[in-house]
Amino acid sequence: MAMLGVLDMFRGKPQSPAGEGGRMALSDHFRELRARVMRITLYLVLGTIVAFFFWHQLFELVFKPYNDAREALGSKVTTEAVITGVGTPLMLQFKLCGIAGVVGTSPLWLYEIWGFIVPGLHAKERRWTRIFALIAGPLFLIGVGVGYWVLPKGISALIGFTPAHVTQLTEFGDFFTFITRMLLIFGIAFEIPLFVVLLNLAGVVKGKSLAKHRPWIILGTFIFAAVATPSTDPFSMCMLAFPMLLLFMISEVIARTVDRRRKTAREARPAYDDDEVSPL
Repeated sequence: MAMLGVLDMFRGKPQSPAGEGGRMALSDHFRELRARVMRITLYLVLGTIVAFFFWHQLFELVFKPYNDAREALGSKVTTEAVITGVGTPLMLQFKLCGIAGVVGTSPLWLYEIWGFIVPGLHAKERRWTRIFALIAGPLFLIGVGVGYWVLPKGISALIGFTPAHVTQLTEFGDFFTFITRMLLIFGIAFEIPLFVVLLNLAGVVKGKSLAKHRPWIILGTFIFAAVATPSTDPFSMCMLAFPMLLLFMISEVIARTVDRRRKTAREARPAYDDDEVSPL
């Protein structure tokens, strides 16, 4: 029986019966949260373990933007990558495989997060769960891909400030932290317009409100891109801001379409006077 309880916990099944109307008790919500956190942890651990088998390929993948930046600079700047400290190579390997596990399993843990939110939504809103699961993960990976493509330009722009006759030494631990922030920021930023659509589906944000505040959204997007990009160069900022603006425009179109359908459905319903007896 104890084994069955553990299996039910990993499956996200509540250990106690739900209340009236199919509503879960507070204890059931905590069990659901615990189960999903444990599954997310399991995904990340397995993803990290699998990444260890591809350590050399991952290292070459991470080191490639630096090599591309060095080739783009040519003889203008002398730069070398170094590792300092006895235990740094081992910690670097753990960090790299951990980040690879986070990125590689992103569709799974994003689905778990959304799956925990779904029970609190209405039945009409829950049908968008599958669409969210299909879009959120790939959208995060696309953002990471765009960030990876932008990296050489940002790195070369920063290293290019090195004065003449000075050798620039890049500590690989700091470099890895830099590119990790860059990739995660791009991945998360690409999720923001999707959450705007979800807020619209939940009735929190209206399409007209998005259109009314569009100039502020554009300004805020560029400010966010300028602050968020670790490289601080204009090219990286624009490569984050422009795709976000495009996704915001798409989310606005979707939100206005959803609002029109809601209005049409509301007008199609028969109107009853306050004193009139309902057929029900």
